[in-house]
Amino acid sequence: MSKRTQSHRPGTSMLRKRAAVVAAGFGVSALLGTGAAVADSADATALPGIAASSLEAQATAQAKAADSAAKAKKQAEAEKKKAEEKKAASWIDPVKDYELSAGYSQGGAMWASGHHSGQDFAVSVGTDVSAVHGGTVVKAGGNGAGDGAAYGNAIVIKHSDGTYSQYAHLSRIDVKVGDTVSTGDHIALSGDTGNSSGPHLHFEIRTTADYGSAVNPVNFLKKEGVSV
Repeated sequence: MSKRTQSHRPGTSMLRKRAAVVAAGFGVSALLGTGAAVADSADATALPGIAASSLEAQATAQAKAADSAAKAKKQAEAEKKKAEEKKAASWIDPVKDYELSAGYSQGGAMWASGHHSGQDFAVSVGTDVSAVHGGTVVKAGGNGAGDGAAYGNAIVIKHSDGTYSQYAHLSRIDVKVGDTVSTGDHIALSGDTGNSSGPHLHFEIRTTADYGSAVNPVNFLKKEGVSV
């Protein structure tokens, strides 16, 4: 009886092992591919939700920023209004860095009525002259703005409390009749025009716009909290 001789070739066994490994690799790859597809599908499904959430967060942030900006603007406007009201309510000196010279009701031949109708502030020519209080310019010009040549160039301002302030002997006038001014606004430059004994600002507080209605300006300003 003959025996079949079995051939055990090493090469054949090795090929079979390689085939098995390759097949297994294909299976893993297939499985991994399926998982990736599932993950991609899940991400795609989640995208609209993520986008909506992001837009909502952005809208909320923008709304908060707009609200903060509106509050800041409102606060700034309130502070500005408060400052303007405070400025409008205050009184100041008409010039800075001055020396008081001729005072109210001081006698002398220089004045037509025999006494001085205002307070003189000794300053050099060209000194800034400011409105002592908010109001409206009712007189401005040469010849004392209608009150006489002795005043030289002059300005009269009407204030909300019914009083008037007058500024005379000016070298330059920088406002005109009808202008509205606030406390501290520049209105002119001091000078030596008219019947003047030297460079200075002649200042009056009046009960009317015209000459002859002056009151003591230093006492008036002191009542308004101004130290002259």
